[in-house]
Amino acid sequence: MLCISVKEFLLWKKKQLSKGGDQQSFEVLLDCIGDISTRDLNLKILNPNGNLHLKKSLKYLESVWEDHLIKSCPIQYLCGITYWRDLKLKVTNKVLIPRPETELIVDIVFSVFRRKSQKLFFAELGTGSGAISIALALAYPFSEGVATDIDKDALEIANKNYINSSKQSNLKFYCGNWWSPLENFKGKLDLAISNPPYIPKDTYEKLPKEVKNFEPKVALLGGEDGLKHIREIIQNAPIFLKEKGWLILENHFDQGEKVKQLFLKNKFTSIEIVKDLSGIGRFTIGRYK
Repeated sequence: MLCISVKEFLLWKKKQLSKGGDQQSFEVLLDCIGDISTRDLNLKILNPNGNLHLKKSLKYLESVWEDHLIKSCPIQYLCGITYWRDLKLKVTNKVLIPRPETELIVDIVFSVFRRKSQKLFFAELGTGSGAISIALALAYPFSEGVATDIDKDALEIANKNYINSSKQSNLKFYCGNWWSPLENFKGKLDLAISNPPYIPKDTYEKLPKEVKNFEPKVALLGGEDGLKHIREIIQNAPIFLKEKGWLILENHFDQGEKVKQLFLKNKFTSIEIVKDLSGIGRFTIGRYK
């Protein structure tokens, strides 16, 4: 461990942030590679005459930060780790970096299924890093969950994240497209959730390079209108959900009403467009019959 003064560190930090980038990405760098959390750092700087310890040298941390700025590569990929809710997750460019706004999907589940002791059978379609499924499996310890993804590499990462996050065995992973690996679970699900690719083609072409050049296209692009995968998920959901089972989807900021109509067309009730913390209709939920 490298020991440096708090004063020296703060001067170095100011210099790095003056080069560009954002505070949150810099905190990820310090936590993942420097091995000092934001909380610990904030406690240390209360004593400007004190010292702090870093796992790597300032020179090494600076080189990673400059790599991030020059290449526009997400810091999470360079570090190989991201934080989501209270989870520390392994990520590579085989999986989408889970977004803070997606955290609300777990809270929506909590509002629908209030008793954490109940036995749910849930499925997540397109699990990526496994973030949503792992959070639910931990929150509902008596539940059983299944998570699917079309990419074997993504599933390997999700499974590792689950093993690293939980001592339980209530979540299983299946390779395949959306519902296809779940043929044995028709009519058995209390809940299905998904954060599918929903970005329209023209919007995808204009995405920032740190997203478009690095994150998996298959996890972002939702066809011409962004609804290609959402349609497939909603149309097949009645086959797999129990009667009164719930479907919860994340969607693009301007798709809520269209997704609501797809729910109605497929005989869902109790349909609601749920806004995120920015007041955007980010999620659509519904109950099958």
